[in-house]
Formats: sequence, C-alpha cells, structure tokens
Amino acid sequence: MTKLTHSFSLSLVAAGLLASTAVDAQSIAIINATVHTSTEQGVLQGASIIMDEGKITAINPAKVDADTIIDAKGQIVTPGFIGSMNQLGLVEVGAVAGSRDGGDDKASIDFDPSLAFNAHSSLIPYARKGGITRDVITPQGGDSIFAGLASVVDLSGEFASEKQTHAALVVHLGEQSKGSRAMALKNLVDKLEAQQQKNKKKKDDATPSTEDIVLTKVLAGEMPLLVTASRAADIIELIKLKQQFSVNLVIAGAQDAVVVKEQLAQASVPVIVSAMESLPGSFDSLHASLDNAGKLEKAGVKVLLSIAGDASHNVYQLRFDAGNAVSYGMTQQGALKAITANVADVFGINAGSVAVGKAADLVMWNDDPFDFKSHVTKMFINGEEVSTEARQDKLRKRYTTDSEMPRAYTK
Repeated sequence: MTKLTHSFSLSLVAAGLLASTAVDAQSIAIINATVHTSTEQGVLQGASIIMDEGKITAINPAKVDADTIIDAKGQIVTPGFIGSMNQLGLVEVGAVAGSRDGGDDKASIDFDPSLAFNAHSSLIPYARKGGITRDVITPQGGDSIFAGLASVVDLSGEFASEKQTHAALVVHLGEQSKGSRAMALKNLVDKLEAQQQKNKKKKDDATPSTEDIVLTKVLAGEMPLLVTASRAADIIELIKLKQQFSVNLVIAGAQDAVVVKEQLAQASVPVIVSAMESLPGSFDSLHASLDNAGKLEKAGVKVLLSIAGDASHNVYQLRFDAGNAVSYGMTQQGALKAITANVADVFGINAGSVAVGKAADLVMWNDDPFDFKSHVTKMFINGEEVSTEARQDKLRKRYTTDSEMPRAYTK
C-alpha cells in the first residue's frame, strides 16, 4: 500500500467514525404526548420530552429544538417498564438444561450469573413488546440459601447491556424441602454476624474475598438484601433482622405480607409480589389474594410487581398484571410505579420515571398500556429507538406469506 493510499484509507475511516458519532449523538424530541411520568408530577397533557446522549434532557421546554421530532398526537408515553425476579437472558428453553444458566448446585454468595447473560436471547424482543426496557435478573441459586447476585440489564439487545452486576444479594428462606426454616434463618444471621466480626478485626493489608465484599456492602446498606419469604412469621423475623443489622431489606414472594402490612410499612421494607396469585400454593401462602397489592399500597408499603411462575418467558405480561392489580384496588399511578419508579428506587437504577437526568427509556402506546387491546408504537432505550419485532412476529409472517413453496417455507 502506498503512502497516499494509506492516508486516503485513514481519512475514510476517520470520516466514517465522525459520521457514526454524528448519528449516535442525534437528539430526539417527542411532542404532543400524554406523559405518565411516574413521579409526583403525575400525568402531563400535550407534553414534550427531549432526549440526548441517552438521557432525558428537558420536559416541556419553552422551545423544542432537536434533530428528530416525533409528534405523538396525544398518544400515551410512559417510562419503560422494569421487570424483576426472573432469569431473562439466562434461559432460553426451560426444559433444555443446556440453555439454563441461572443456577448451579454450588452457587452461593459470590455466584454472579450475569457472566452468562445473553443479550441476543429470543426472549428479550418478546419482553420489549410488553414495554419492558430494563430487568433485574435474579439467580435461582443451588443447595445454599444464598442464591447469588442479582443484576440489572437493559433490553437493547447490545452486548454492553449489563448496567449493574451486583444489584442485590439474593437469599431464599421459608419452607424447606429438607431441614428446618429455623436453621436457614440461623445460617443467614450467623453469616452476617461473622462478617461483622471479621470487618472489625480486618487488617489494612488483607485482601477481601468477593464474599467479604458482598457481605460488607450488605451490612453497610449499600447493596439490598433480597429475601424470598412468604409466611407472615418469617417476614416478622426478617424485620427483626433488618433492625439488628440495619440492612437494606427487600422481601419477594410475600403472599402473607398483608397480615403484617403495618409492620412492613413502619420498617420501610419494600415487597415484590405478584398481582395474579389468588390461591395458596403452600402453607406459607395462605393469604394469597388478588387484592393484596392494593391493600399493601394503601397501608403505605412500597410495592413492586413481578410475574409469578415462569417469569423469564412471561415478563411480557407485566403490564396486564399491573392492570389486574388496579382492578382489585391498587391505584393507577401506584401500579405504574410498581413496575417503574419503585423498582428503580429499590435497586438504584437511573431509570423508571420521566424526569430530567433519567435514562431515556420511553415507551409510546396507542392506548392505556394496562389494556389488552393496546400495543407499543415506539420504544426508546437509552435514547435509541429499538424494534419490538419478536420471533413470534417473524413466525407469523413466515407461515402466512403466500408462496409457491410448501406452507412451512417462504422464498
């Protein structure tokens, strides 16, 4: 290659990089929108939102100035919904062991399943169709009560989707298939007490293990302690544990939480519940009911909604569960916060509300997002528009397209 040709090639590369940067840096404005902010501002009519550099930079500015302007024509805009308590991106087919990476028999405090997160999972575009833009993935764990570390990911489909790799320490308590729940709780208390003593005696030159780092963050309140528990008696013991160690406690499952809702509210303990559990699944969940989310909200408990059962494949339906919670007593704005701002607050995610400085995760809907007949018309993650076409859409197109080939094929 001659010097002239080499210089010309470098110029082309530089020009390409500059062009790419220019495209990436484009600002976007949505105007004439009905914005459900998921903040104290509530609903804004005929509002404008400016996005730039992946963040929301202005709401209702005096003058709208952006590279691209989208007229919502009155359509509803919400924050992107945030899923939780699932293995999205860690499982493809539940019945195929080789596609499951959310748990391991040897998993414990330092198990970080985000190392296996697949941003190209076919489940992610399907979740986006339900308005999900971020997700808190939680490990299934193994033989230990310590399941491992939760992570926060965005659903952009990019390889750099992991936003927080140590979002919470997940612990499974309650009924035991072998042994006693009392021993499981004792193991948790003993582990926290041992770490407290270890931190007091720690030498400055000592190199802490990953387990030490995690437990120290939990004890400092810097990392949530996410515990699955359902029985009211277990929840009371966990409230005592929060008071003893001053941990940032979050309880998931919590079918019996309504029995102790006043204690939960007083102790400022958020709960993650399903709005669709209406029957006891065990002796730990005798108070499962469709109106639990509404009762907890009215009592002043911070409520987060998640999907019961196979949440990894069904997180798409989170909006319908939120609508069901509204029909059984939860407020419309409370249900919206339960799948946006409340999740963001609990796990320290800079998203979940339409406010200046928050990540530009926005979803435009043709109608009420909690209604079955509504659908996403546009979606933005980190200020970039993303597709909501899923594998199911491609299959429908394949099998309904006229062709001279057999019905299962297209040219």
